[in-house]
Amino acid sequence: MNDAGRAALERARGRLDQLDLYPRPVRLQGVRVVVARWWFRLPMMRRFDGWASHRVIVLRRSIDPSGASDDLLTHELCHVWQMQHHPLRMPLSYLLGGYWENRFEVEARAAAAAETRVQLSRNGDPA
Repeated sequence: MNDAGRAALERARGRLDQLDLYPRPVRLQGVRVVVARWWFRLPMMRRFDGWASHRVIVLRRSIDPSGASDDLLTHELCHVWQMQHHPLRMPLSYLLGGYWENRFEVEARAAAAAETRVQLSRNGDPA
């Protein structure tokens, strides 16, 4: 992973560290970010821009050094964090309960959005 990817991953971890979702903070050891456009050409993956396994985050597009992709990376890193605490339950929940209302998916969306609101309010913009 290049320096921009490592810096973006550190920013995402910093955002998640502000949240009190799990007893231990997210660990980045062994976590990689990979850009693989071909992955998102697969029929099951076409509607997504990111995907996470236990240690690999796959993105459709390269990380934007300006930070524009930070919400997506924070969302996907939240999934890594979830799997660090629920290694079987989290991935199986998608098979058993679907996607949109899945507890882990809702939590990851909220984690990325919550920190965005906090950052906006810190900058003086409305939350």
